[in-house]
Amino acid sequence: MIEVQGLTKEYGRFRAVDDLSFRVAPGEVLGFLGPNGAGKTTTMRIVAGFLSATAGRVTVCGADIETQAVEAKRRIGYLPEGAPSYPEMTPRSFLEFIAEARGVAPAVRRQRLDEVFQLLHLDRVLDQTIDTLSKGYRRRVGLAQAILHDPEVLILDEPTDGLDPNQKHEVRELIGRMAKSKIIVISTHLLEEVEAVCNRAIIIARGKILADDTPRGLEARSRFYNAVSVKLADASLIPAARNAIKHLPEVASTELDEKNGRITAFPAPGKLPLAPINALAEKQRWPLTELHLESGRLDEVFRSITGGATA
Repeated sequence: MIEVQGLTKEYGRFRAVDDLSFRVAPGEVLGFLGPNGAGKTTTMRIVAGFLSATAGRVTVCGADIETQAVEAKRRIGYLPEGAPSYPEMTPRSFLEFIAEARGVAPAVRRQRLDEVFQLLHLDRVLDQTIDTLSKGYRRRVGLAQAILHDPEVLILDEPTDGLDPNQKHEVRELIGRMAKSKIIVISTHLLEEVEAVCNRAIIIARGKILADDTPRGLEARSRFYNAVSVKLADASLIPAARNAIKHLPEVASTELDEKNGRITAFPAPGKLPLAPINALAEKQRWPLTELHLESGRLDEVFRSITGGATA
């Protein structure tokens, strides 16, 4: 596992990371969330061994990242922010160089390279120089070098940055498949990425951990958790419908999104208003175009925990 104990990083009087402690076990995909300047990238760099901590300790699969650096880094695949590479090289020559540097055995090197080329759909650009590639392809080359040696631990800083929606989906699918046998830590500002691929999330701000939970657990902190959204085809019925809904004993309060004509009914403590609202709608014969249960809104929880900051 990855074990982080009392991690602190200071730049003069500025404390970028403030006494962080957490563990990540095999099979976990940990999303590292926080507003800009929260300390996400600094933490990732320390865990990956690219930056020294002011205080604290990091072990990767039992190896100390400071005192057993070579052993720890053998087990890590790291995609840094910006995915730096050698721009004058082609993806083929760059990844062949990485395979050799990583000690991938010559007997399996060709097979492993071909597998990674196909996984990340690099075949069409293998012989272009990296400086001529789009941002999305450069990001894919960066991810390829991180997974090439089949590491036990993946540390990915903004893995889908610069990718189009289809490419993001492919990379998230790949992360999901790899998660069965690896420890994966992802730094991201995309809340949908946490929902899509992570089974655990840590929210940090000002260098401190403010929350550590599953995405579902975080959503359950939302005031929208178990709320019900209702939309009617006939806008003239909205005032009466809202009034009827808010008088249900299972409903604490309602809000109206006037732009979209959507009524949101918030549950009374310990109550589930979906079935009563559905029964009321059938009784009143409301022409519904929408009736659904809210699972909670991660963006609202994030803003609440971080004091209104954006990811």
